[in-house]
Amino acid sequence: MRRRRVIIMGAAGRDFHNFNVRYRSDPSYEVVTFTAAQIPGIANRVYPYPLSGELYPNGIPIHDESELPRLIERYEVEEVVLAYSDLSFQEVMEKASLVISRGADFVLLGPRSTCLRSNVPVVAVTAVRTGAGKSTVTRYVVRLLKRSGRRVVVVRHPMPYTDLRHPVQRFSSYEDLDRYNCTFEEREEYEPHIREGNVVYAGVDYAEVLKAAEQEADVIVWDGGNNDFPFFWPDVHIVVVDALRPGHERSYHPGMANLLMADVVVVNKVNAAQRESVDAVVRSVRELNPRARLLLAGAKVVLEDGERLRSKRVVVIEDAPTVTHGGMPHAAGYAAATEAGAVILDPRPFAVGKVAEVYRAYPHIGPVLPSLGYTDEQRRDLEETLRRIDCDLVVNASPTDLSRVLRTGKSFVNVGYELELLGPDAISDALKEKGLL
Repeated sequence: MRRRRVIIMGAAGRDFHNFNVRYRSDPSYEVVTFTAAQIPGIANRVYPYPLSGELYPNGIPIHDESELPRLIERYEVEEVVLAYSDLSFQEVMEKASLVISRGADFVLLGPRSTCLRSNVPVVAVTAVRTGAGKSTVTRYVVRLLKRSGRRVVVVRHPMPYTDLRHPVQRFSSYEDLDRYNCTFEEREEYEPHIREGNVVYAGVDYAEVLKAAEQEADVIVWDGGNNDFPFFWPDVHIVVVDALRPGHERSYHPGMANLLMADVVVVNKVNAAQRESVDAVVRSVRELNPRARLLLAGAKVVLEDGERLRSKRVVVIEDAPTVTHGGMPHAAGYAAATEAGAVILDPRPFAVGKVAEVYRAYPHIGPVLPSLGYTDEQRRDLEETLRRIDCDLVVNASPTDLSRVLRTGKSFVNVGYELELLGPDAISDALKEKGLL
């Protein structure tokens, strides 16, 4: 019998996981290719054997998503699986319409097909949009659990953008970041945990990641990426909603699914939002998931040596996913520099190479630099862009200390976020109910 031919649309994360748990060992299906989007430079690779399994001894090619119509016809594909996140409902249905117009089925896999069962409790932190503030919530959850005496391990949503050689990665030191040749985005997610003494696991094969994490934890905290849903079944599911983006909680995939599944909803950035926006988000959350506990919170900006910024000419670097596919024109760095009385210089006229390409691809980005570092070429272009700007300081709002990895000859001031509770601690209540505190 002819195997059912499948293409998996992805962005080097959920797509590989869905393949591993749903298709890798199923002889009735043949995944003929992955397609790649969102992240620069992840196409034109091969998902390698032995990760691909015995049914795929030559691995599986990865093509750019722009080739999808041709690939459907070339391979006579019957099924196309969408397996990446932070897409508007409009974008999802446009992709579905394209697939259907070529004769194939359009598929979305849910938790029963893709979530793994853990032998230890799992607390998951996800969001309805990229840039909603998951990281501050994750760190808060880890602190609560550690204070109660729990052995906590963080498992991060995958980011194998450059290296597919490591099915399981363990991070507990800065040296580990260098050893795995981490991109800026990986450093942004792992480094804040390392600073707090947390162990972080990531990789490509999350069944193996889970086995390794279970060996040294009595609670696993799932640290979500974009607005994707967890790879592990959670005992407590905490979902972060952005008060600055009312309506996004019900118009992005799979963020709305997260909200509908949530045990706790954190309405974040309340301190920076208009009252009308906060009220609209709260009403929407109550309507969509009335059973969830609700926590109002602020994103407290922590500025290193803010007095240095007054009247200084500065360039602001923001977390790249937040200002690219996250849709924000600027974020913490811009807000902190403005409040500190700095003169913010517009880096866009000085952009070169890959940095200039990103501005063209995301014209909504304001007078800030995205922390591009997925590839060596992007790093070099970011460095060259900074060198071309005559500024006094660089305000770095990337969660990683970019002064350690960029060579620009300029002085950096770091900006960070911390979670600020503005109401009863619904997170603690949910963890206590499960016996985790």
